[in-house]
Amino acid sequence: MTDRMTELAANLANVEQRIAAACAAAGRERGEVTLIVVTKTYPASDVRILSELGVRHVAENRDQDAAPKAAACADLPLKWHFVGQLQTNKVRSVVGYADVVQSVDRARLVTAMSKEAVRVGREVGCLIQVALDAGESLRGERGGVAPGGIEELAALVAGSPGLRLDGLMTVAPLTGEYAGREQASFERLMVLSTDLRRAHPAATMVSAGMSADLEQAVAAGATHVRVGTAVLGVRPRLG
Repeated sequence: MTDRMTELAANLANVEQRIAAACAAAGRERGEVTLIVVTKTYPASDVRILSELGVRHVAENRDQDAAPKAAACADLPLKWHFVGQLQTNKVRSVVGYADVVQSVDRARLVTAMSKEAVRVGREVGCLIQVALDAGESLRGERGGVAPGGIEELAALVAGSPGLRLDGLMTVAPLTGEYAGREQASFERLMVLSTDLRRAHPAATMVSAGMSADLEQAVAAGATHVRVGTAVLGVRPRLG
């Protein structure tokens, strides 16, 4: 084992213990929660090590970093998630490698993704990003649609060729009524997920929780947690 593999293996084991303990505390089976490792700012060599260690889901938030990394790791049995705010001029690139886009938050983006997915013959999973710091008709600080906009956007995704409505995603908000109340925000997302599944029963994915608050997300019922720092270490500062 290289030093880096030893480090990542130990970090992964620690995160696995945290998820298992959170599942036990919530009366859930460990298999109900999928770990997505957020590999942004880290090299393809780390992604290869993670794959060797059994990781199957990785996430990126910037296409300019993700596209070459995904290409370099195309031989690995990985599912790629795009979790950053997605501009329409990056859709062609992202649809080429992302299995799931977790940051779908506006109609124009859905239209662009559908057109490109059809063109290249792919089916892309979509999560509606919910902004719990937004008013009923506004977007959140870090992207996302207000809860009142979920139904309309979900219907558009579900009816768009090349796209698959998988569920909902949120980031614990820094402002508004849920600021500092991570578990309450994740519980709110679960209520919204229940509402969504009445019209779209297959949209069962709930992506919530990161390194600092994965326990709260598991307790609330999240199906996927997005963990970066706790696995890969403190991120290098971007110049």
